[in-house]
Amino acid sequence: MDVSQYLEIFLDETMEHLQNLNTQILTLEQEPENMDTINEIFRAAHSLKGMAGTMGYKRMQTLTHDMENVFSEVRNGNIKVKSNMIDLLFQCLDALEEYTNNIRETGDEGTNENEPLIKLLNEELGKKDEKPAGEPKKEEKAPEGGDKRKWLNIKLDSTDVMVITEARKQGNFVYGATVYVQESCLLKAARAFLVFKAVEEVGEIIVSSPSAQDIEDEKFELDFSLIVISDKPVDKLIAAISNVSEIAEVLAEPIDLSKMPCSEEGKSAAPEQKKEEQKAVPAKAAAAAAAPAADKKTGVARQAGGKPIVNRTVRVDIEKLDVLMNLVSELIIAKNSLVAASNAQKSASDKAQNNVNEQIEYLESVTTSLHESVMKVRMVPIESVVSKFPRMIRDLTKKLDKKMELYMSGEETEMDRTVVDEIGDPLMHLLRNSADHGIESAEVRAERGKPEVGSIWLDAYQDGNNVVIEVRDDGNGIDTEVVKNKAISRGTITPEQAAGMSEKEIIDLLFLPSFSTSEKVTDVSGRGVGLDVVKSKIEALSGEVEVKSVLGVGSTWIIRLPLTLAIIQALMVVIGGEKYAISLGSIQTIEDIPTDEIRLIQNKEVIHLRGNVIPLIRMDKELDTVSTKGPDENMTILIVKKGDKLAGLVVDELLGQQEIVIKSMGKYIDNKCRLISGATILGDGEVALILDTNVLL
Repeated sequence: MDVSQYLEIFLDETMEHLQNLNTQILTLEQEPENMDTINEIFRAAHSLKGMAGTMGYKRMQTLTHDMENVFSEVRNGNIKVKSNMIDLLFQCLDALEEYTNNIRETGDEGTNENEPLIKLLNEELGKKDEKPAGEPKKEEKAPEGGDKRKWLNIKLDSTDVMVITEARKQGNFVYGATVYVQESCLLKAARAFLVFKAVEEVGEIIVSSPSAQDIEDEKFELDFSLIVISDKPVDKLIAAISNVSEIAEVLAEPIDLSKMPCSEEGKSAAPEQKKEEQKAVPAKAAAAAAAPAADKKTGVARQAGGKPIVNRTVRVDIEKLDVLMNLVSELIIAKNSLVAASNAQKSASDKAQNNVNEQIEYLESVTTSLHESVMKVRMVPIESVVSKFPRMIRDLTKKLDKKMELYMSGEETEMDRTVVDEIGDPLMHLLRNSADHGIESAEVRAERGKPEVGSIWLDAYQDGNNVVIEVRDDGNGIDTEVVKNKAISRGTITPEQAAGMSEKEIIDLLFLPSFSTSEKVTDVSGRGVGLDVVKSKIEALSGEVEVKSVLGVGSTWIIRLPLTLAIIQALMVVIGGEKYAISLGSIQTIEDIPTDEIRLIQNKEVIHLRGNVIPLIRMDKELDTVSTKGPDENMTILIVKKGDKLAGLVVDELLGQQEIVIKSMGKYIDNKCRLISGATILGDGEVALILDTNVLL
C-alpha cells in the first residue's frame, strides 16, 4: 500500500504527539505518581509507534517501542520515575524530533539507530522488580484446550438481560462473538475499531469485553468479545468481521441466557421479563444507553439512528484558504462597487432605489459573515508555538546551573496561521537571552535580596488589530555602559557618538548582526545571532520590537505583530484632497478640537484631553501634501493608540467606516516608506492608500 499520500498527516500528528509528550513528561517530573499523566504518556508513545510502523519508519518505531515498554512498566508500578529517567526520555524525544525533521526534509528518517538511547532504555527495564515465579507474561495466550468462546464469561447486568429479551421479542437474534487478531498485528486497537465498524453494519453492540476504553488503549491480549443484536443470520456477522485484515479467527453463535453469568440484578431479571408494565425497549436505544462509554472512547459518537458522527475537525491546506480568501476579497470589492453605483443613480425611482439598498444590505451581511468565518479558520492559538518553551527552560536550568521558572499566560490568543509559524524562533531567542543574560546565579540573587528561583514571564494578548507578546524577567537588566563599551571596542560607534546616544539607542545596538556582550561563545549564546534574528523576523512580519530595562531589576521585550488580516474594518479619511484608509482597531476616539486649544511643549503641538497630554501629528505634513482646511476651522483629530502611547492625527475630512481589502503595493513603493502598509480598491474604482499609524508613534 502506498502511504506517501498520508505523509503530511503523519508529520502533523507526530508533532502533536511529541509536543504532548514534552508537556506530559514535564508534568510527570513534578508529579511522579500521577497515573493520569502516566497513562497519557503511554497512549501517546503507543500511537507514535503505530504511526511510524504503518509508514515504514522502522528506526522511529523501534525507539518508540522501547519507550512504550518503559512507560508500561512505570504504569504497572514495576519502575519508579526518577530524574535520570526524565532526562533520558527527553533525549528520546529529541531523537524522535530529529527523525521527524529528516522525514519532512528528505522523506526518509535517516540512518541514526540511536543505539545508546535504546541501550539506556533497556537498562531502565532491567531495573524493574522481579516478578514472582510462575506469573504469566502479559502477552501470553490462553491455555491450550480451553473454551475459546470467551463471550461465555461476560457477566450481564439487568439492563443487558432486558435488552436481550426485548430484542428476541422483536424477532432479532442475539449473538456472542470472540475475535482473535493475528500475533503479528502492530495496531491491535485500530483493527478492533474496524471490527466495531463492520459489526455496526449488520447489528448493534450492547456489551464488549474488555471495555471499549481498554480496547482503545490496547489493554487486551490477542482477543476481545462482543454481545451483538442483529436481524441477520450469524454467518453474515462472521463474514463482516472476517473481512477485516489481520483477523486470525472469529467465533460466533446465538447466546443462551441460562448459560451466561449474570450479576445479582441480572439473575433476578432473567427469569421474568413477562410483566405487562415492562414496555418493549428498542434495541438500538437500549444499546446506546447500556454502553455510552464504548461509543465515546472509540471515537464513534452515535446519533439517534445509530449512525456514527464523524470527527468535526478537518485539516485544510492553507493554499486552499488563500484562494477562498481572495474570492471573498473580490466579493467585497464587488459589494463596494454596488454601493457606489446605487449612490450614483440619482434619477432612479424611490422604489427601485430602496430595492437596491435592501440587496446591498443583504450582500453586506453575507460578505461580512463569510469573511469572519474564513478568518476564524485561519486563526490558530499561539499555544502551538509556546507550549514547547517550558521544556526548553527546564533544559537551560540544568545546562546553565541556574534556578528559574517560566510562567505563561495568553496561550489561547489567536493569530493568523502564517504568522504563528514564524514567531517561534524570535520567542525562543528572547527566552534563551533572558535565561542566559538576564537571570543571575543563585549567589548573586541572594546578595541582591531576590528569590533564589528566577522568574521569566511570557504573556500574550490582543491589542486592537495587533497581538502583543511580552517576554519579561526579574534578572539583571541591561547594563547600557557594558553595551556602549562593547560597541566602542568593536568599532561599531565612536566614543563621541556614544556620548550623545540615549539609553534606547544604546539598547538598540544589541539588535545589530554579530553583536554580543558575552565574553565567551557557548552552545546557548554568545554569537550575536539571536537578537538579530528577532529583529529581522519581526520586521519581516510588519511587526516591531521594543525593549524596556531597569538595571538590577529586569528587562521586558515587547513584540507587537499585526493579525495580518486580508480584510479589515477601516475609517476612510481625506488628507490633502486624497482618500486614505486607517485601521479602525487602532483608533480610540474621534475629536473635533478648536484651533485655540492647541498648546506648544518643547516646540511641539499638543492638546489636553481628559487628563492626558496628547501630541499632535499633522498628516498633511507627514504625507507631504497641502491641507484643504482653513487655518481657523476646527480640527478633526483621530486619537490613536499603540501600547501605552497616544497620539492625535490631524486629518481634513471623515468619509465613514468601510470594510476594505488589503492589497500589497509590491515594488511600487520604496520599503523605507513604512507609513503606507498597502492599498485598497474603492467602490468607484479609485485606489486609496492604507496608513500604518503604528509607525508614527
